[in-house]
Amino acid sequence: MLADKDRIFTNLYGLHDWGLDGAMERGSWRHTGDYVANGRDWIIDQMKASGLRGRGGAGFPTGLKWSFMPKESDGRPHYLVVNADESEPGTCKDREIMRHDPHLLVEGCVIAGFAMGAHTAFIYVRGEFIRERERLQAAVDQCYEAGLLGKDTKHGWDFDVIVHHGAGAYICGEETALLESLEGKKGMPRLKPPFPAAVGVYGCPSTVNNVESIAVAPTILRKGPAWFAGMGPEKNVGTKLFCISGHVERPCTVEEEMGITFRDLVETHCGGVRGGWDNLLAVIPGGASVPLLPAEQCEDLVMDFDTLRGLKSGLGTAAVIVMDKSTDIVKAIARLSYFYKHESCGQCTPCREGTGWMWRVLERMAEGRARRHEIDMLLEVTYQVEGHTICALGDAAAWPVQGLIRHFRPEIERRIDAYAAGETVVAVPALEAAE
Repeated sequence: MLADKDRIFTNLYGLHDWGLDGAMERGSWRHTGDYVANGRDWIIDQMKASGLRGRGGAGFPTGLKWSFMPKESDGRPHYLVVNADESEPGTCKDREIMRHDPHLLVEGCVIAGFAMGAHTAFIYVRGEFIRERERLQAAVDQCYEAGLLGKDTKHGWDFDVIVHHGAGAYICGEETALLESLEGKKGMPRLKPPFPAAVGVYGCPSTVNNVESIAVAPTILRKGPAWFAGMGPEKNVGTKLFCISGHVERPCTVEEEMGITFRDLVETHCGGVRGGWDNLLAVIPGGASVPLLPAEQCEDLVMDFDTLRGLKSGLGTAAVIVMDKSTDIVKAIARLSYFYKHESCGQCTPCREGTGWMWRVLERMAEGRARRHEIDMLLEVTYQVEGHTICALGDAAAWPVQGLIRHFRPEIERRIDAYAAGETVVAVPALEAAE
Protein backbone atom coordinates (compact mmCIF):
# COMPACT_ATOMS: atom_id res chain seq x y z
CA MET A 1 0.00 0.00 0.00
CA LEU A 2 1.19 3.51 -0.81
CA ALA A 3 2.47 5.56 2.14
CA ASP A 4 1.14 9.09 2.50
CA LYS A 5 4.67 10.50 2.19
CA ASP A 6 4.92 9.03 -1.30
CA ARG A 7 1.71 10.54 -2.65
CA ILE A 8 2.11 12.90 -5.58
CA PHE A 9 -1.48 14.17 -5.73
CA THR A 10 -1.81 15.45 -2.18
CA ASN A 11 -4.98 17.43 -2.93
CA LEU A 12 -6.75 14.78 -4.99
CA TYR A 13 -10.01 15.22 -3.07
CA GLY A 14 -9.98 19.00 -2.95
CA LEU A 15 -9.61 19.23 0.83
CA HIS A 16 -6.98 21.98 0.59
CA ASP A 17 -6.42 25.18 -1.35
CA TRP A 18 -6.19 24.45 -5.08
CA GLY A 19 -4.66 27.87 -5.84
CA LEU A 20 -1.06 28.92 -6.28
CA ASP A 21 -0.44 29.67 -2.59
CA GLY A 22 -1.79 26.29 -1.50
CA ALA A 23 0.11 24.47 -4.24
CA MET A 24 3.37 26.15 -3.21
CA GLU A 25 2.82 25.14 0.41
CA ARG A 26 2.54 21.55 -0.80
CA GLY A 27 5.81 21.86 -2.76
CA SER A 28 4.82 22.94 -6.27
CA TRP A 29 7.09 25.35 -8.17
CA ARG A 30 9.95 24.55 -5.79
CA HIS A 31 13.37 24.38 -7.52
CA THR A 32 11.81 24.69 -10.99
CA GLY A 33 14.52 27.17 -11.96
CA ASP A 34 17.21 24.74 -10.85
CA TYR A 35 15.82 22.04 -13.15
CA VAL A 36 15.85 24.47 -16.07
CA ALA A 37 19.45 25.40 -15.21
CA ASN A 38 20.44 21.71 -15.33
CA GLY A 39 19.49 21.56 -19.01
CA ARG A 40 17.21 19.58 -21.31
CA ASP A 41 19.28 16.40 -21.38
CA TRP A 42 19.39 16.22 -17.58
CA ILE A 43 15.60 16.34 -17.30
CA ILE A 44 15.11 13.69 -19.98
CA ASP A 45 17.72 11.44 -18.35
CA GLN A 46 15.94 11.80 -15.00
CA MET A 47 12.60 10.86 -16.56
CA LYS A 48 14.13 7.84 -18.28
CA ALA A 49 15.75 6.73 -15.03
CA SER A 50 12.43 7.02 -13.20
CA GLY A 51 10.87 4.35 -15.43
CA LEU A 52 7.68 6.41 -15.86
CA ARG A 53 5.39 4.94 -18.50
CA GLY A 54 2.65 7.02 -20.09
CA ARG A 55 -0.49 7.18 -17.97
CA GLY A 56 -2.88 7.72 -20.87
CA GLY A 57 -3.28 4.03 -21.71
CA ALA A 58 -0.48 2.94 -24.02
CA GLY A 59 2.19 2.78 -21.32
CA PHE A 60 5.02 4.03 -23.56
CA PRO A 61 8.15 5.21 -21.64
CA THR A 62 7.69 8.94 -21.09
CA GLY A 63 11.35 9.96 -21.02
CA LEU A 64 11.97 8.11 -24.26
CA LYS A 65 9.02 9.86 -25.89
CA TRP A 66 10.36 13.26 -24.85
CA SER A 67 13.75 12.38 -26.34
CA PHE A 68 12.21 11.93 -29.80
CA MET A 69 11.81 15.69 -30.15
CA PRO A 70 14.55 17.30 -32.31
CA LYS A 71 17.51 18.58 -30.31
CA GLU A 72 17.86 21.69 -32.47
CA SER A 73 15.20 23.78 -34.14
CA ASP A 74 15.07 23.88 -37.92
CA GLY A 75 13.19 27.16 -37.74
CA ARG A 76 9.88 25.63 -36.73
CA PRO A 77 8.72 26.09 -33.13
CA HIS A 78 8.32 23.05 -30.87
CA TYR A 79 5.05 22.40 -29.06
CA LEU A 80 3.86 20.39 -26.08
CA VAL A 81 0.26 19.17 -26.34
CA VAL A 82 -1.46 17.83 -23.23
CA ASN A 83 -4.28 15.39 -23.84
CA ALA A 84 -7.03 16.26 -21.33
CA ASP A 85 -9.77 14.84 -23.56
CA GLU A 86 -10.66 12.22 -20.97
CA SER A 87 -13.59 10.47 -22.66
CA GLU A 88 -12.96 6.76 -22.07
CA PRO A 89 -16.01 5.26 -20.28
CA GLY A 90 -15.09 4.62 -16.66
CA THR A 91 -12.09 6.97 -16.65
CA CYS A 92 -12.25 9.91 -14.23
CA LYS A 93 -8.70 10.67 -13.04
CA ASP A 94 -7.49 13.62 -15.12
CA ARG A 95 -10.52 15.68 -14.20
CA GLU A 96 -9.56 15.38 -10.51
CA ILE A 97 -6.10 16.74 -11.28
CA MET A 98 -7.57 19.70 -13.15
CA ARG A 99 -10.15 20.32 -10.42
CA HIS A 100 -7.97 20.07 -7.34
CA ASP A 101 -4.25 20.05 -8.24
CA PRO A 102 -4.00 22.08 -11.46
CA HIS A 103 -0.63 23.63 -10.58
CA LEU A 104 1.04 20.22 -10.73
CA LEU A 105 -0.08 20.07 -14.36
CA VAL A 106 0.96 23.64 -15.19
CA GLU A 107 4.41 23.21 -13.63
CA GLY A 108 4.75 19.87 -15.40
CA CYS A 109 4.04 21.64 -18.70
CA VAL A 110 6.90 24.07 -18.08
CA ILE A 111 9.34 21.27 -17.23
CA ALA A 112 8.28 19.02 -20.11
CA GLY A 113 8.17 21.95 -22.52
CA PHE A 114 11.71 22.99 -21.60
CA ALA A 115 12.94 19.41 -22.01
CA MET A 116 11.55 19.43 -25.56
CA GLY A 117 12.64 22.94 -26.48
CA ALA A 118 9.02 24.13 -26.56
CA HIS A 119 7.89 27.59 -25.52
CA THR A 120 4.16 26.84 -25.81
CA ALA A 121 1.86 24.15 -24.45
CA PHE A 122 -1.70 23.48 -25.56
CA ILE A 123 -3.93 21.71 -23.04
CA TYR A 124 -6.85 20.16 -24.93
CA VAL A 125 -9.74 19.77 -22.46
CA ARG A 126 -12.73 17.50 -23.02
CA GLY A 127 -15.82 19.40 -24.15
CA GLU A 128 -17.94 18.24 -21.23
CA PHE A 129 -15.37 19.45 -18.68
CA ILE A 130 -16.72 22.94 -18.06
CA ARG A 131 -15.75 23.48 -14.42
CA GLU A 132 -12.45 21.68 -14.91
CA ARG A 133 -11.51 24.04 -17.73
CA GLU A 134 -12.47 27.06 -15.64
CA ARG A 135 -10.35 25.87 -12.72
CA LEU A 136 -7.38 25.08 -14.97
CA GLN A 137 -7.64 28.45 -16.70
CA ALA A 138 -7.74 30.17 -13.31
CA ALA A 139 -4.53 28.35 -12.31
CA VAL A 140 -2.87 29.38 -15.55
CA ASP A 141 -3.91 33.00 -14.97
CA GLN A 142 -2.41 32.87 -11.46
CA CYS A 143 0.89 31.69 -12.91
CA TYR A 144 0.99 34.52 -15.44
CA GLU A 145 0.36 37.03 -12.65
CA ALA A 146 3.11 35.46 -10.51
CA GLY A 147 5.70 35.51 -13.30
CA LEU A 148 5.77 31.73 -13.70
CA LEU A 149 4.37 31.86 -17.24
CA GLY A 150 4.90 34.31 -20.06
CA LYS A 151 8.08 36.28 -20.83
CA ASP A 152 11.03 36.68 -18.44
CA THR A 153 9.76 34.08 -16.01
CA LYS A 154 11.24 33.53 -12.58
CA HIS A 155 12.53 30.09 -13.54
CA GLY A 156 14.28 31.33 -16.69
CA TRP A 157 12.28 29.69 -19.48
CA ASP A 158 9.74 31.74 -21.45
CA PHE A 159 6.61 29.67 -21.68
CA ASP A 160 2.93 30.04 -22.58
CA VAL A 161 0.08 27.68 -21.71
CA ILE A 162 -3.07 27.79 -23.84
CA VAL A 163 -6.17 25.98 -22.55
CA HIS A 164 -8.22 24.76 -25.51
CA HIS A 165 -11.78 23.51 -25.02
CA GLY A 166 -12.81 20.62 -27.26
CA ALA A 167 -16.33 19.88 -28.50
CA GLY A 168 -16.96 16.51 -26.85
CA ALA A 169 -15.78 14.01 -29.49
CA TYR A 170 -14.24 10.80 -28.09
CA ILE A 171 -12.10 10.35 -31.18
CA CYS A 172 -10.18 13.53 -30.29
CA GLY A 173 -8.57 11.58 -27.47
CA GLU A 174 -6.48 9.94 -30.19
CA GLU A 175 -3.36 12.09 -30.45
CA THR A 176 -3.45 12.92 -34.16
CA ALA A 177 -7.22 13.52 -34.19
CA LEU A 178 -6.60 15.86 -31.26
CA LEU A 179 -4.01 17.73 -33.33
CA GLU A 180 -6.45 18.04 -36.22
CA SER A 181 -9.13 19.41 -33.90
CA LEU A 182 -6.64 21.79 -32.30
CA GLU A 183 -5.93 23.19 -35.75
CA GLY A 184 -9.65 23.83 -36.27
CA LYS A 185 -10.27 20.86 -38.55
CA LYS A 186 -12.59 17.89 -38.22
CA GLY A 187 -11.28 15.52 -35.54
CA MET A 188 -10.07 12.62 -37.68
CA PRO A 189 -6.85 10.64 -37.08
CA ARG A 190 -3.85 11.14 -39.33
CA LEU A 191 -1.82 8.45 -41.01
CA LYS A 192 1.56 7.86 -39.37
CA PRO A 193 4.35 8.40 -40.30
CA PRO A 194 5.05 11.25 -40.10
CA PHE A 195 4.79 11.10 -36.31
CA PRO A 196 3.94 14.18 -34.24
CA ALA A 197 7.56 14.53 -33.06
CA ALA A 198 8.41 15.41 -36.68
CA VAL A 199 5.14 16.89 -37.96
CA GLY A 200 2.63 17.68 -35.25
CA VAL A 201 0.37 20.64 -34.57
CA TYR A 202 0.61 23.29 -37.32
CA GLY A 203 3.19 21.08 -39.04
CA CYS A 204 5.72 21.58 -36.23
CA PRO A 205 7.50 19.08 -33.95
CA SER A 206 5.10 18.21 -31.14
CA THR A 207 4.75 15.75 -28.29
CA VAL A 208 1.32 14.67 -27.03
CA ASN A 209 1.18 13.49 -23.41
CA ASN A 210 -1.58 12.58 -20.98
CA VAL A 211 -2.42 14.91 -18.08
CA GLU A 212 -1.21 12.48 -15.41
CA SER A 213 2.06 11.80 -17.25
CA ILE A 214 2.89 15.51 -17.25
CA ALA A 215 1.59 16.24 -13.74
CA VAL A 216 3.87 13.71 -12.02
CA ALA A 217 7.07 15.02 -13.64
CA PRO A 218 7.82 17.85 -11.15
CA THR A 219 7.53 15.54 -8.13
CA ILE A 220 9.75 12.93 -9.78
CA LEU A 221 12.47 15.57 -10.25
CA ARG A 222 12.04 16.86 -6.68
CA LYS A 223 12.20 13.45 -5.02
CA GLY A 224 14.52 11.82 -7.53
CA PRO A 225 14.02 9.08 -10.11
CA ALA A 226 15.23 6.37 -7.71
CA TRP A 227 12.34 7.19 -5.37
CA PHE A 228 9.78 6.73 -8.14
CA ALA A 229 11.47 3.67 -9.60
CA GLY A 230 11.58 2.08 -6.14
CA MET A 231 7.82 1.58 -6.06
CA GLY A 232 6.02 -1.18 -7.92
CA PRO A 233 7.24 -4.16 -9.97
CA GLU A 234 10.10 -3.95 -12.43
CA LYS A 235 9.15 -2.09 -15.64
CA ASN A 236 5.84 -1.12 -13.99
CA VAL A 237 7.06 1.35 -11.42
CA GLY A 238 5.76 4.37 -9.58
CA THR A 239 2.33 5.48 -8.43
CA LYS A 240 -0.87 5.49 -10.46
CA LEU A 241 -4.31 7.03 -10.19
CA PHE A 242 -6.93 4.26 -10.21
CA CYS A 243 -10.59 5.13 -10.74
CA ILE A 244 -12.86 2.37 -9.47
CA SER A 245 -16.52 2.41 -10.46
CA GLY A 246 -19.41 0.00 -10.83
CA HIS A 247 -20.57 -2.49 -8.23
CA VAL A 248 -18.41 -1.53 -5.27
CA GLU A 249 -19.58 -0.03 -1.98
CA ARG A 250 -17.66 3.24 -2.43
CA PRO A 251 -16.59 4.17 -5.98
CA CYS A 252 -13.54 6.43 -5.90
CA THR A 253 -10.39 7.70 -7.54
CA VAL A 254 -7.28 6.87 -5.52
CA GLU A 255 -3.52 7.10 -5.93
CA GLU A 256 -1.83 3.79 -5.30
CA GLU A 257 1.41 1.97 -5.99
CA MET A 258 1.67 0.15 -9.29
CA GLY A 259 1.42 -3.59 -8.80
CA ILE A 260 -1.25 -3.46 -6.09
CA THR A 261 -3.62 -6.41 -6.36
CA PHE A 262 -7.15 -5.85 -7.56
CA ARG A 263 -8.56 -7.30 -4.36
CA ASP A 264 -6.48 -5.00 -2.14
CA LEU A 265 -7.45 -2.03 -4.27
CA VAL A 266 -11.17 -2.71 -4.04
CA GLU A 267 -11.36 -3.86 -0.44
CA THR A 268 -9.04 -1.20 1.00
CA HIS A 269 -10.39 1.83 -0.82
CA CYS A 270 -13.89 0.90 -1.99
CA GLY A 271 -15.32 -1.15 0.86
CA GLY A 272 -15.27 -4.30 -1.28
CA VAL A 273 -17.50 -5.67 -4.01
CA ARG A 274 -21.18 -4.99 -3.53
CA GLY A 275 -22.66 -8.09 -1.91
CA GLY A 276 -19.24 -9.53 -1.04
CA TRP A 277 -16.29 -10.91 -2.97
CA ASP A 278 -18.20 -14.05 -4.00
CA ASN A 279 -20.71 -11.84 -5.82
CA LEU A 280 -18.06 -10.67 -8.31
CA LEU A 281 -18.80 -11.59 -11.92
CA ALA A 282 -16.20 -9.75 -14.00
CA VAL A 283 -13.90 -6.73 -14.09
CA ILE A 284 -12.86 -4.37 -16.85
CA PRO A 285 -9.44 -3.38 -15.48
CA GLY A 286 -8.41 -0.46 -17.66
CA GLY A 287 -11.30 1.48 -19.10
CA ALA A 288 -13.99 0.36 -21.52
CA SER A 289 -11.59 -0.39 -24.37
CA VAL A 290 -9.81 -3.35 -22.75
CA PRO A 291 -11.17 -6.91 -22.54
CA LEU A 292 -12.92 -7.95 -19.34
CA LEU A 293 -11.60 -10.58 -16.95
CA PRO A 294 -13.85 -13.09 -15.17
CA ALA A 295 -13.95 -13.32 -11.37
CA GLU A 296 -11.79 -16.45 -11.26
CA GLN A 297 -8.84 -14.50 -12.72
CA CYS A 298 -9.21 -11.65 -10.23
CA GLU A 299 -8.37 -13.44 -6.97
CA ASP A 300 -4.65 -12.54 -7.11
CA LEU A 301 -4.77 -10.13 -10.03
CA VAL A 302 -1.82 -7.70 -10.07
CA MET A 303 -2.67 -4.28 -11.48
CA ASP A 304 0.18 -3.40 -13.82
CA PHE A 305 0.78 -3.14 -17.56
CA ASP A 306 2.61 -6.42 -18.14
CA THR A 307 0.51 -8.71 -15.93
CA LEU A 308 -2.74 -7.59 -17.54
CA ARG A 309 -1.28 -7.82 -21.02
CA GLY A 310 -0.33 -11.41 -20.22
CA LEU A 311 -4.00 -12.09 -19.45
CA LYS A 312 -5.03 -10.63 -22.84
CA SER A 313 -6.37 -7.49 -21.24
CA GLY A 314 -4.66 -4.22 -20.27
CA LEU A 315 -4.16 -1.62 -17.57
CA GLY A 316 -5.09 1.17 -19.98
CA THR A 317 -6.06 4.25 -17.99
CA ALA A 318 -6.53 2.14 -14.81
CA ALA A 319 -10.26 2.77 -14.89
CA VAL A 320 -11.50 -0.29 -13.04
CA ILE A 321 -15.13 -1.17 -13.79
CA VAL A 322 -16.45 -3.80 -11.37
CA MET A 323 -19.46 -5.92 -12.33
CA ASP A 324 -21.29 -8.16 -9.88
CA LYS A 325 -23.59 -11.07 -10.65
CA SER A 326 -26.59 -8.83 -11.20
CA THR A 327 -24.93 -7.65 -14.44
CA ASP A 328 -26.34 -8.65 -17.80
CA ILE A 329 -22.85 -9.16 -19.15
CA VAL A 330 -23.85 -9.54 -22.82
CA LYS A 331 -26.01 -6.42 -22.69
CA ALA A 332 -23.21 -4.52 -20.95
CA ILE A 333 -20.73 -5.23 -23.74
CA ALA A 334 -23.41 -4.47 -26.32
CA ARG A 335 -23.79 -1.06 -24.66
CA LEU A 336 -20.05 -0.45 -25.00
CA SER A 337 -20.26 -1.51 -28.65
CA TYR A 338 -22.91 1.13 -29.21
CA PHE A 339 -20.58 3.73 -27.71
CA TYR A 340 -17.81 2.89 -30.18
CA LYS A 341 -20.28 2.81 -33.07
CA HIS A 342 -21.49 6.27 -32.05
CA GLU A 343 -17.98 7.72 -31.61
CA SER A 344 -16.33 6.31 -34.74
CA CYS A 345 -15.23 9.16 -37.01
CA GLY A 346 -16.11 7.03 -40.06
CA GLN A 347 -12.79 7.53 -41.84
CA CYS A 348 -11.85 3.82 -41.96
CA THR A 349 -14.26 1.31 -43.49
CA PRO A 350 -13.59 -1.54 -41.01
CA CYS A 351 -14.41 0.75 -38.08
CA ARG A 352 -17.26 2.64 -39.75
CA GLU A 353 -19.07 -0.52 -40.84
CA GLY A 354 -17.74 -3.02 -38.30
CA THR A 355 -18.65 -1.17 -35.11
CA GLY A 356 -22.31 -0.89 -36.13
CA TRP A 357 -22.44 -4.49 -37.26
CA MET A 358 -20.92 -5.76 -34.00
CA TRP A 359 -23.37 -3.71 -31.94
CA ARG A 360 -26.42 -5.02 -33.87
CA VAL A 361 -25.30 -8.64 -33.53
CA LEU A 362 -24.62 -8.24 -29.80
CA GLU A 363 -28.04 -6.69 -29.25
CA ARG A 364 -29.61 -9.80 -30.79
CA MET A 365 -27.36 -12.10 -28.79
CA ALA A 366 -28.33 -10.36 -25.56
CA GLU A 367 -31.92 -11.38 -26.30
CA GLY A 368 -30.98 -14.80 -27.69
CA ARG A 369 -32.14 -13.86 -31.21
CA ALA A 370 -29.11 -15.31 -32.94
CA ARG A 371 -27.60 -18.57 -34.19
CA ARG A 372 -24.65 -20.34 -32.61
CA HIS A 373 -22.51 -19.99 -35.73
CA GLU A 374 -22.85 -16.22 -35.45
CA ILE A 375 -20.63 -16.22 -32.36
CA ASP A 376 -17.65 -17.33 -34.43
CA MET A 377 -18.68 -14.96 -37.19
CA LEU A 378 -18.73 -12.09 -34.70
CA LEU A 379 -15.31 -13.06 -33.39
CA GLU A 380 -13.94 -13.21 -36.93
CA VAL A 381 -15.26 -9.71 -37.65
CA THR A 382 -13.53 -8.33 -34.54
CA TYR A 383 -10.21 -9.60 -35.90
CA GLN A 384 -10.98 -7.98 -39.26
CA VAL A 385 -11.53 -4.65 -37.49
CA GLU A 386 -8.60 -4.95 -35.05
CA GLY A 387 -5.36 -3.68 -36.52
CA HIS A 388 -6.93 -2.54 -39.78
CA THR A 389 -7.74 1.07 -38.94
CA ILE A 390 -5.69 4.27 -38.88
CA CYS A 391 -6.10 4.72 -35.12
CA ALA A 392 -6.79 2.37 -32.22
CA LEU A 393 -10.54 3.01 -31.99
CA GLY A 394 -11.11 -0.09 -34.11
CA ASP A 395 -9.05 -2.11 -31.61
CA ALA A 396 -10.93 -0.53 -28.71
CA ALA A 397 -14.25 -1.58 -30.25
CA ALA A 398 -13.07 -5.12 -30.96
CA TRP A 399 -11.37 -6.03 -27.68
CA PRO A 400 -14.41 -5.91 -25.34
CA VAL A 401 -16.27 -8.22 -27.71
CA GLN A 402 -13.32 -10.60 -27.87
CA GLY A 403 -13.16 -10.65 -24.07
CA LEU A 404 -16.88 -11.43 -23.82
CA ILE A 405 -16.65 -14.37 -26.21
CA ARG A 406 -13.41 -15.62 -24.62
CA HIS A 407 -14.84 -15.80 -21.11
CA PHE A 408 -18.65 -15.86 -21.43
CA ARG A 409 -19.34 -17.82 -24.57
CA PRO A 410 -21.46 -20.39 -22.66
CA GLU A 411 -23.77 -17.59 -21.52
CA ILE A 412 -24.30 -16.42 -25.10
CA GLU A 413 -24.98 -20.01 -26.22
CA ARG A 414 -27.42 -20.56 -23.36
CA ARG A 415 -29.46 -17.55 -24.40
CA ILE A 416 -29.51 -18.63 -28.05
CA ASP A 417 -30.65 -22.14 -27.07
CA ALA A 418 -33.33 -20.79 -24.73
CA TYR A 419 -34.73 -18.47 -27.39
CA ALA A 420 -34.72 -21.23 -30.00
CA ALA A 421 -36.64 -23.47 -27.60
CA GLY A 422 -39.24 -20.78 -27.05
CA GLU A 423 -38.22 -20.23 -23.46
CA THR A 424 -38.00 -16.87 -21.74
CA VAL A 425 -34.44 -15.59 -21.88
CA VAL A 426 -33.33 -14.64 -18.39
CA ALA A 427 -30.21 -12.50 -18.15
CA VAL A 428 -28.52 -14.10 -15.15
CA PRO A 429 -30.22 -17.38 -14.13
CA ALA A 430 -29.26 -19.17 -10.92
CA LEU A 431 -27.08 -16.29 -9.82
CA GLU A 432 -27.76 -14.36 -6.66
CA ALA A 433 -27.56 -10.64 -7.35
CA ALA A 434 -26.63 -8.23 -4.60
CA GLU A 435 -29.42 -6.46 -2.78
